[in-house]
Amino acid sequence: MQPVLNNVVAAVGQVLLGKEQSVKLAVACLIAQGHLLIEDLPGMGKTTLAQCLAKVLGLRYERVQFTSDLLPADILGVSVYDKNTAAFHFHPGPVFTQVLLADEINRTTPKTQSALLEAMEEGQVTVEGETRALPSPFFVIATQNPISQSGTYMLPESQLDRFLMRLSLGYPNHEAERLLLSGVNPRDRTAKMQPLITPEQLAALQKAVMAVRTTDALLDYLQKLVAFTRTDSTFTYGLSPRGSLAWLKAAKAWALMAGRDYVIPEDIQVVAQAVVGHRVRGEGSNMGQFNSEGLSESNHLVSHMLKSVAVVL
Repeated sequence: MQPVLNNVVAAVGQVLLGKEQSVKLAVACLIAQGHLLIEDLPGMGKTTLAQCLAKVLGLRYERVQFTSDLLPADILGVSVYDKNTAAFHFHPGPVFTQVLLADEINRTTPKTQSALLEAMEEGQVTVEGETRALPSPFFVIATQNPISQSGTYMLPESQLDRFLMRLSLGYPNHEAERLLLSGVNPRDRTAKMQPLITPEQLAALQKAVMAVRTTDALLDYLQKLVAFTRTDSTFTYGLSPRGSLAWLKAAKAWALMAGRDYVIPEDIQVVAQAVVGHRVRGEGSNMGQFNSEGLSESNHLVSHMLKSVAVVL
């Protein structure tokens, strides 16, 4: 399984230059059956990463460009009256796919953002009183711009918590930017990408993630970290049980990508920022506010937690 994952990371890395760690975290998120939030300034490659991941997974996907006038029905679907049959027929929206690219999700109103809550948590949507199951697997890959930019709306905490990981790409390094300036076109490379995982392989990888082993000592370490977020005065509030489960699942996925069937403390530490950063809050901060100040505080909180809790195995 590791060679397949290595091929996926390498293929996406040929498009998103110089961002191997972010790509590995994104792949780990998806094989852990989580949803991914990618946030950064415009032009950093957020949409490119999302498109590449959708392509290499070999699954059916839809892209929705979120705007201020987008309505929940534009995502979920709507019933339309057919005069020939004298009945209403449901026309499914783009959410009825396997990979949904929600581009610039914080440019739409909270009402429309919340339309994705049930879909992300339960793999189903309720439209006009009827519950309809979504295809399996179902992944949401969302991109987000800084809240300081015009026409953006903060994601509520309840929605942020549905994303297994949050990634920020940052500026490219010198070598990667030189390649871009020299004529390497990520869009051309993205268009040529082919699926590298069959649906059967993806299902096997997801099953393998759940089978990765953990020791009692490692779970003790994880619980100490979680307890620290709930008791230390630096945090306004800490991780919920859903957050701790997400952290363990992400660590298992990272272990599998490293070729192991067991979790070590380093797995928990590597994924900590991506999993925990958007779920905790410091005094006077706002979790949904994505800007340089918010990211800096998030990094500080997670770093403070990891440094304060000793690894005892």
